[in-house]
Amino acid sequence: YCAAFCTPDVLRSSYLLTVGENLLRGIDVLWTGPKVVSHTISVQSIEEVSSVLRRAPVIWDNIHANDYDPQRIFLGPYKHRPTDLIPKLRGVLTNPNCEFYSNFVAIHTLATWCKASPKEGPRVVETAGEEETDPCYSPQKALTLALTDWLQEFMSTDQPGGSRRPALLEQESSDEEPMQMDVSESPYCPGPGENPLYTAEPLTLDDLKLLSDLFYLPYEYGGIARSMLEELHWLKIHRQAAAEQTDKTEEWRSKARQFDSRCEDVVQMFNRLSNAPNRSILYDLYNYICDIKSGVGLARAYVKMLGGQGQPSALVMSEDPEPWGFRGGLSGEIQRMLPGHGNRDLFKHPPTTPVYFMRAYCDKDKTQVQKIWEEMLRGGKEQSPLMLQLPLISDCLSSGQISPSPECAFVLEDELGTCGYALALTDAKAVAAGIKVLV
Repeated sequence: YCAAFCTPDVLRSSYLLTVGENLLRGIDVLWTGPKVVSHTISVQSIEEVSSVLRRAPVIWDNIHANDYDPQRIFLGPYKHRPTDLIPKLRGVLTNPNCEFYSNFVAIHTLATWCKASPKEGPRVVETAGEEETDPCYSPQKALTLALTDWLQEFMSTDQPGGSRRPALLEQESSDEEPMQMDVSESPYCPGPGENPLYTAEPLTLDDLKLLSDLFYLPYEYGGIARSMLEELHWLKIHRQAAAEQTDKTEEWRSKARQFDSRCEDVVQMFNRLSNAPNRSILYDLYNYICDIKSGVGLARAYVKMLGGQGQPSALVMSEDPEPWGFRGGLSGEIQRMLPGHGNRDLFKHPPTTPVYFMRAYCDKDKTQVQKIWEEMLRGGKEQSPLMLQLPLISDCLSSGQISPSPECAFVLEDELGTCGYALALTDAKAVAAGIKVLV
């Protein structure tokens, strides 16, 4: 049960009051916190529910649970639960990821949290851009300890007994002759154009820190993952700087190189993780790391295309793209149709339907209107000569030779500026006569 289910609140919930009055004292109550998957669990909230239940609850913690989203796994530390909760609880029961071997960090950091005891006075522990006010427990330090120990698990084989090889079975006597082996043939050697024996690079602690950042916690991304999102967002909204020389062009290119480097780190982490000796852990993680590698690869190609380093992706341009462009299948398509889709994203994405603004024409629009008119005459090609033709009233209006009637002149704007116009005259007869005289 959780506070979100209580009507009107925890202290006045008839259900909790009934449970507190009638449930035998030896029976414990499981409590998930403010919500089913709680971001934070405060001391005050536990004191409230304890007073109503007349006993300390057992926390059923879903902070690392991933059964509600098959595309997410949580490898961040046990967090946002102050150690002051420990003496006020009957216990903590964690409900972690569905995949068994992926829960090393969740259980390890929870154990570190449980062993914490207030031996020092209050202090502030600064960690990677955030502040932890718990005097006894630092999630970032607990995460580093967990990942250091987890790295040893990755480096051991998944055979019983760790890195020891399984004992050879005794051969039973048999009348069968052993298979004939031709030892005269030399073993295979790579040819002059072939790659020699491949030696995989070992997995590193930095790889596991990156992995944890990419799959952190339900309500937050790790530091590197958040930086990647911020960089991609900045590169996307300032993409005009990549197309033409502006004061932000060099900054855009620098951020693009940095983003590309981070993407390469993800690829290399994937490669080293794929070659880890412990295949059981890898198999539990593989679908997730393969999915994030694919998503990062698409973003990387998109940024390179914006920077003029590659052709437009066939996935973006083609009317019949490959199926990996439809992320999430039917479930993903349904979610994208719903109005609330993406409202919890780090960055809000504007609707794909272009939005235009129409306003009255004024004298300062004359230069931009003339530029659009000339582009249309050239057929959209800047270096093409202007197409000569007999002067029309519309040409004279567009070129600024004659002024439109104020009530019949409008311009159209998009996010980049003026993109269209409509100019007319309330009485064109006199103007038409004047044009004929000029001709």
